[in-house]
Amino acid sequence: MSEAVDKFPDFSWDTLPLYVHIRKQDAFSDEEAKFLSTFPLITLEKTTGMGTYGCTETGSIKAAEKIKGHNPNAKVLFYRNVIINYTFYSFDGELDDHDDWILKDVNGENAKALSQGFKLYDLSQSEVREWWINKALEVCDNPAIDGLFLDGNLKVLDKHYLTRIAKIPEEKKAEVVEGWHQMMSSIHEALDAKNKLQLANIVRARLDDSGVSCLQYFDGSYLEHFESTEKKGLEMEYLEKSIAAVQKAAQSGKIIALTLGLGEPSAKADYDDMREKADDLAKLKPRIEYCVGLFLIVAEKYSYLNIHDGYDVNCDRSGKCRSKIWLKHLAEYDRPLGEPLGPAEKRGENMYVRKFEHVKVKVNIKQKRAHLEWSDPSIKEDL
Repeated sequence: MSEAVDKFPDFSWDTLPLYVHIRKQDAFSDEEAKFLSTFPLITLEKTTGMGTYGCTETGSIKAAEKIKGHNPNAKVLFYRNVIINYTFYSFDGELDDHDDWILKDVNGENAKALSQGFKLYDLSQSEVREWWINKALEVCDNPAIDGLFLDGNLKVLDKHYLTRIAKIPEEKKAEVVEGWHQMMSSIHEALDAKNKLQLANIVRARLDDSGVSCLQYFDGSYLEHFESTEKKGLEMEYLEKSIAAVQKAAQSGKIIALTLGLGEPSAKADYDDMREKADDLAKLKPRIEYCVGLFLIVAEKYSYLNIHDGYDVNCDRSGKCRSKIWLKHLAEYDRPLGEPLGPAEKRGENMYVRKFEHVKVKVNIKQKRAHLEWSDPSIKEDL
């Protein structure tokens, strides 16, 4: 096995290959760390452990060490946003002396993102890029951290976000995009030399080529909003484009971490995916099967699935966990899968089919339904 593949997560077709994307401000308990260690690929989101340890980077390292204590082979990624200055890291204070490193809007004021008004890095400046890279490498040098999760790329590359939402000048946006490419090339080279993973939130149907060309900088892509578009009437076209993009990326050998949500998107969601109305798993069974079906029509070696009801596993004021499926293991995860017997086929306008050793998959993207025909009769009866 080559060094490049050596750093990749464990993978098997025996059962559904899984991914988890998670954040919790308090330290994970031993039970929680043991649960996380069962996943081959894990991203520890911003705010991880900062309530206990004071900052995200220390919280992430402590969590990774605890997870590795249960499973040394689990791959744990540290989260960094490439454009938004989230104030959850100890090194954020260093920017207090560098206001000139922050993007300015058309009025010369600090450009802001999201409802909290976070500042944005001016990636057109080499000093900013060097600082960002060095801080990421300092954390990734810890032996418990297997690589970097790079978020915020869509906000840089989107046609309108920086100009219409952050309100920066058009000419500055072009400079920021060029700086992003330079920074991604540099961090890729640095992490590759250390045999560390690089997973990015990069493949998205709304980009011109769905972001596939940018995978040159990364080992793979995390995916969110796989099914959804803000443009009414184009949902089917968007999903078909998403499917084609992931198939292309996966077939090229890239890691795919596909996240699909249960329930409804929360109106409170801002800086990551939050869900509502995901209390009754029995009622959600058709949705769970559809998520499994969607994944199986795009999956290749090193593709992983995350079915979730939000990444936030903090407790509310009453002590109740915000996630209804945290620490739960769905029955679908244990069913024999087997290797794919070929690529997925599209039949008609809405149907995709694919066969694996132990399951036949039919997915109707218009009806948002999947039929999974398992070869084990005892499992089939449970459908």
